[in-house]
Amino acid sequence: MRLGVLTGGGDCPGLNSAIRAIVLRAAQLGDEVVGFEEGWKGPLEGLSRPLSTADVEGIHAEGGTMLLTSRTNPFKVERGPERIAENLTKERIECLIGIGGEDTLGVLAKLAELGTKVVGIPKTIDADLDATEFTIGFNTAITVATDAIDRLHTTARSHKRVLVCEVMGRHAGWMTWASGIAGGAHAVLLPEEPFDPQDVAEMVKKRFAAGKRWAVIAVAEGAQPIGSAAVLKDEGKDAFGHVALGGVGAWLAKDIERRTGVSSRHVVLGHTQRGGSPTALDRLVATRLGFAAVEAAHAGRFGTMIALKGDEPVPVPLNEAVGRLRTVDARRRELSRALWGLD
Repeated sequence: MRLGVLTGGGDCPGLNSAIRAIVLRAAQLGDEVVGFEEGWKGPLEGLSRPLSTADVEGIHAEGGTMLLTSRTNPFKVERGPERIAENLTKERIECLIGIGGEDTLGVLAKLAELGTKVVGIPKTIDADLDATEFTIGFNTAITVATDAIDRLHTTARSHKRVLVCEVMGRHAGWMTWASGIAGGAHAVLLPEEPFDPQDVAEMVKKRFAAGKRWAVIAVAEGAQPIGSAAVLKDEGKDAFGHVALGGVGAWLAKDIERRTGVSSRHVVLGHTQRGGSPTALDRLVATRLGFAAVEAAHAGRFGTMIALKGDEPVPVPLNEAVGRLRTVDARRRELSRALWGLD
């Protein structure tokens, strides 16, 4: 069998582990693998190269993606789907394996409806894909964010200061929720539920009145204060229609200082959450999903994504994975609210 593989959307730790697993399992089954570079730009423009076991040796520990990536949307390009079909035929690809999040797998699902044989692998630090209990990159990202929040405690305490940590997360606050709780943040603010700035200020006042003269707050980049306009960067939209977010951390730090008189600063973690070597868990899961994707292709399970359910990789229809976003539920939000102001 001749397989194609690409990585699309934002990069994250664990992508190389998945690519390596695909190539190794394919070699065991006598398959050939073609890597398409720069996300969907690869099959659009014929940017490809063969991948051998020698090409992927040792890459499991490296962050990013050896195939490069982009936010190219072929359905926004003239004859995009047709050009992809032509290039896949030219390369004699019998199944295209796409590793990505909602946008990349959304394109994969549309191509499947048009007759392309595809299999998807879930990758996103946001953990917002439905139908799977785990996505590649999430564990590393929250580990980085938790470490950052841990470090903010010591400097906040030393300066009797409030430090606001802005974590990635547009519509789903899984990273902020997980790292905020794990890092002992005194407030966790999520996109799923607008927050009252006065509640945050009151928490800070109570801590300082009780002699706990510091606070660390974790806020998702997509979180919004009640009664205030969304804080957006004026950078337009990407090919999938997403507006660039950012600025809520800076806004909140200024608002806290204005309401409380307490010195407040902000930190934006940004792309540090995407970079660096993957954790052991991300390497392990990526390897299992990569193996399962090749096996699904051999079994003719096209139009599916390899989900992790009950710690087992299983193929699920792509439309189940991209039909809606998985967001932080009310029960988990209640847990993070119960920890407000506590050490």
